[in-house]
Amino acid sequence: MRVRRERAARLTMTVALGLVLSACGGAERAPAATLAIGAPAPAYAAQRMDGTPVALADHKGEAVMLNVWATWCKPCREEIPALDSLHREFGPRGFRVVGVSIDVAGDTAEIAGFARQLGASYDLWLDPDDKVSTTFRAIGVPSTALIDRDGVLRWRHMGPVRANDPALRALLDSVLN
Repeated sequence: MRVRRERAARLTMTVALGLVLSACGGAERAPAATLAIGAPAPAYAAQRMDGTPVALADHKGEAVMLNVWATWCKPCREEIPALDSLHREFGPRGFRVVGVSIDVAGDTAEIAGFARQLGASYDLWLDPDDKVSTTFRAIGVPSTALIDRDGVLRWRHMGPVRANDPALRALLDSVLN
């Protein structure tokens, strides 16, 4: 429990520092145009649970829901079953959920066990340096982006995803048709 509190405190301090630096123009950020809904999603790469490199570009032709999460995040724990439900329902139509863990390096076994316990059957990527949050300007976890088959950013969401959200379901139907 102490380790999780330390991680949460470290993330809070990192986010606060990032906000201060970005306000001062000192933080490296993706250009605003790359994060506009309807614009190409920014390039992003991480590693799979087995350590092999992977990138969003590897999934061109599929709609990808990129979800940023951590094992110490209570709302993340609540949304993993919803993400898995969406993955199972829409997966046959070319939809892929990717959970990007920002937990510290070396916690691979804990991350895998945590996700397995909550029933995550979708892809898990590791990003212990939390580059995903900078790339997608996500402040906190959970945070989710939907990228269509052509690599265009279609939706961004802060907070837990709900599988029964009618607006999200309509958007998924639209993106997958």
